[in-house]
Amino acid sequence: MRNLILIALLLGVFGSIFGQEKKIITLEDIWKNHQFSQETISGLRSMKDGSNYTVLETIGDGRSIVKYSYLDKNKQKVIVNASDLVYQDNLIKIDDYQFSSDETKLLIATEDESIYRHSSKSHYFIYDLVTKSLTKLTTGSKQLYATFSPLANKVAFVKDNNLFYKDLTTDKEVQITTDGASNKIMNGVSDWVYEEELVLVKAFEWSPDGNKIAFYRFDESGVKEWLMQLYGPLYPSEERFKYPKAGEDNSKVAIYFYDVPSTQTTKANIGNNYEYISRINWTNDSKNLAIQSLNRHQNDLIIHLTDALTGESKIIYQEQNDKYVEVPTSDFLTTKNQFTITSEKDGYNHIYLYDISGKLINQITKGNWDVTGYYGVDEKNGIIYYQSAEVTPMERQVYSIKLNGSSKKQLTILKGTNDADFSTSFKYFINYHTSANTPNFITLNDNKGKVKSILEDNFELKDKLTKVELTKKEFFKINVNGNELNAWKILPSNFDETKKYPVLMYVYGGPGINTVNDAWEGNNYFWFQLLASKGYIVVSVDNRGTGARGEAFKKITYLQLGKYETEDQIASAKYLATLPYIDGSRIGIFGWSYGGYMSSLCITKGADVFKTAIAVAPVTNWRFYDNIYTERYMQTPQENAAGYDDNSPINHVEKLKGNYLLIHGMADDNVHYQNTTEMISALINANKQFTQMSYPNKNHGIYGGNTRLHLYNLMTNFILENL
Repeated sequence: MRNLILIALLLGVFGSIFGQEKKIITLEDIWKNHQFSQETISGLRSMKDGSNYTVLETIGDGRSIVKYSYLDKNKQKVIVNASDLVYQDNLIKIDDYQFSSDETKLLIATEDESIYRHSSKSHYFIYDLVTKSLTKLTTGSKQLYATFSPLANKVAFVKDNNLFYKDLTTDKEVQITTDGASNKIMNGVSDWVYEEELVLVKAFEWSPDGNKIAFYRFDESGVKEWLMQLYGPLYPSEERFKYPKAGEDNSKVAIYFYDVPSTQTTKANIGNNYEYISRINWTNDSKNLAIQSLNRHQNDLIIHLTDALTGESKIIYQEQNDKYVEVPTSDFLTTKNQFTITSEKDGYNHIYLYDISGKLINQITKGNWDVTGYYGVDEKNGIIYYQSAEVTPMERQVYSIKLNGSSKKQLTILKGTNDADFSTSFKYFINYHTSANTPNFITLNDNKGKVKSILEDNFELKDKLTKVELTKKEFFKINVNGNELNAWKILPSNFDETKKYPVLMYVYGGPGINTVNDAWEGNNYFWFQLLASKGYIVVSVDNRGTGARGEAFKKITYLQLGKYETEDQIASAKYLATLPYIDGSRIGIFGWSYGGYMSSLCITKGADVFKTAIAVAPVTNWRFYDNIYTERYMQTPQENAAGYDDNSPINHVEKLKGNYLLIHGMADDNVHYQNTTEMISALINANKQFTQMSYPNKNHGIYGGNTRLHLYNLMTNFILENL
């Protein structure tokens, strides 16, 4: 019986099996009681043998590390019990962990503390799996990105902006750099803008032989500071950090090599014609490092093959574009002098194979679709595993293909979004599947795609969904401005096509980012369902500029962010207004971050179309945002002043007619509160009435404690009263 119910739920059947009355979702269910949180697998690590993996599981009062067999999920062993992690009479909680290469030791991170979006610092401990002993890595302040050497005998880490390593054989700690200083010099760790826009946080890498460390050095002395005030009980405190806005100076970045045996440090010589160093990769011989650089416009990508002893380099790869080059994924093989790299140079994002001299061997994937994820190479069998949007931009499937481009196979079959975590041997993968109306369904598959076992079916959540009022998220197309745009809608459960309904449009709309995905959306999904239960139709449309439809569709917004995106959202709203069951006088729009920028533009430039808009943490002029992101799409304000100003909501406030709710966290390190203050000033100067809410000490995510419940109560009430 349980299996029959599960099958029904997986097919998205929301009708009650027993016909009981459905419960209406409340904001407290979503944001206070977290009734609809999905289960997942935490701390997954594939072990060296490729036959076993480990996960973090709650046992008693703490999280333990449990080993499972890929062949038999019932074969398990607790290898670290939470109750055994005692240091100076205190239990150590596992926030994260990593194995040494010989799997005799563990690095355990505890007291993890977030810094910005991706970065964090922790206290690290070394746990010896043989002796069951627990020792602290170092003393003093928290550390960042502690990492075992490939030989398992050393651990490198960053503390107070300096790079260190600890020799586990002698217990000696070695300080590699000494010039690290807050808001000045950073060694082995990235600055704010690299973290946010290049997703680079750990800025050092051990060589494969464990004898060298390549590391970034950021000199951010010349970068202007951003100041945030954090409000306390009496006087505010200040947080200052370096934030390069569009057109402003960046950190000066260089790569250095530290040779462990000789203690010598050598600078990589890649010339001076670069602005950013986006990635580094060791080659298989430990003698050379591939350094990936970009110019300021980010339309000229170069890979420099650099000698780790002399620092001298030569160019082995160069890609130029008349707009910009996306930072590629590059992977240097361990058994051959070859590397793979992703590129959009044929108009879609695909995988290419080169030899170490820079000669193209072949294009591995081809077609009018984008590769959206890269899992790695099984070098023994010459097979690459990847994810793509080949079926549709709204869907993701997992594939394998040989390095010569032959024998492509689709390994996943469930419609929706699939993401894989492969074993070290590439014999197995754990597949995470969701769809628009179903949460995580996690299976263990072999490398042919065959499901070996179900690891998590989220049965309890799916059963709970049968007891609340839900309607299916449905996909459809909108033809506007010469393009067929992907969209979804959620209708009220008692939908009557003879009636007229108001519409709330949900938008993000930024470069390469989609909201129209056949994937589980979590809490927002339930908020949209709540609005539907109150008689609203909720719609989302992926405008031009969004992703998984090739380079031309995405890059049309170049130098004019906001122009085509807004045109498409306005045209889509006009189309919706023509439908017989939609009240065209009651169309609203809601967005966060780039979406807040879009909703602000729509309520001004589309004042005759939209009755209501909610903008959360919006950019209101790209002059206020960071330079890596903004200049990638807009060049600098000095070069493209009109592009910055023509589609700034600040410059269109006089058009405002409808109801506008402006929301921002006052401690937003990403989209600064400045954006909202400047928008407020412009609205006041234009004598336009609006509603505004500030959240003190809250960042871009606006969360913590009761914050999200308050925020969504605010937005819900605003919609009910004004749309």
